[in-house]
Amino acid sequence: MSLYPSLEDMMVDQMIQAQSSPAPTSPAPLTMTPAESVQTTAPSSSTSMMVTYPGLSEYMGMELTEAVIRENMPEYLPAIANQQGAQVTGVGGVAMVAPLSGHSSALAKAQVSHGVRQIVLCKDSNNKIGLKVKSVNKGVFVCLVAKGSPAALGGLRFGDQILQVNGVNVAGYSSDKVHDILKKASVNNISMVIRDRPFERTLTLHKDSSGHIGFQFKDGKITAIAVDTSAARNGLLVDHNLLEVNGQNVVGIKDKEIGNIIDQGGDIITVTIIPTTIYSLIMKNMSGSVIKKLMDHSIPDV
Repeated sequence: MSLYPSLEDMMVDQMIQAQSSPAPTSPAPLTMTPAESVQTTAPSSSTSMMVTYPGLSEYMGMELTEAVIRENMPEYLPAIANQQGAQVTGVGGVAMVAPLSGHSSALAKAQVSHGVRQIVLCKDSNNKIGLKVKSVNKGVFVCLVAKGSPAALGGLRFGDQILQVNGVNVAGYSSDKVHDILKKASVNNISMVIRDRPFERTLTLHKDSSGHIGFQFKDGKITAIAVDTSAARNGLLVDHNLLEVNGQNVVGIKDKEIGNIIDQGGDIITVTIIPTTIYSLIMKNMSGSVIKKLMDHSIPDV
């Protein structure tokens, strides 16, 4: 089973596969005489291969001419096609076929695995690790990672679930109790077990010929999705909040700034979203000024 980061990637890969597959050959007629066995002629090894790639403008508002492929994806030209498509590492190590998105660093930056990992942190000169958490549904979730903090350097992200702190299971603990544990922890070797953003998911979207991906948002909340756009085709939903654009945290950023990040993010945009109901629980009683001032909005390294 193939896995694709977007519907557009799937459609392009299917067209590439169809065009690079050998043309079907008709079986040679059977010859038979009463004194002879049935004889068949082996099909010719030579095959014809289409060269011209169809445009995608009518289907998905994109252009995918042979010239565009030659400039951006020469490995898909028939002469050197590997018939497999570009691949990137997907969730759980499963390879995702990504002929359009394979060269986008956003896939690596924004990937949500939902897996469990262990990190070890040390406190800074102010005896802090730069982290705030919120208790939701008997779980403990990251709601603030301060820029330049040990938590940020350790790779913690908004929505990560904290499972253990120094070997203590924190399921069912209040936010205050977890903060107290972290406050009392030693300066060095603070061990944490983290589940990667269980409430979040990523979608890879492709801009059309006019530069749009097809959704509107207000205060970071997705409010409308345009028909026949990449957002609609790839299953983006309203009543979800934007958390990241191409892996960059946008929580607490003004809508206009988020729009600029999308506009400047290239033709392939990967968004990380979370249901608004969960977002509201995690963000409950969080000061907007604190988020704007402290939240890590740096662009992650691949």
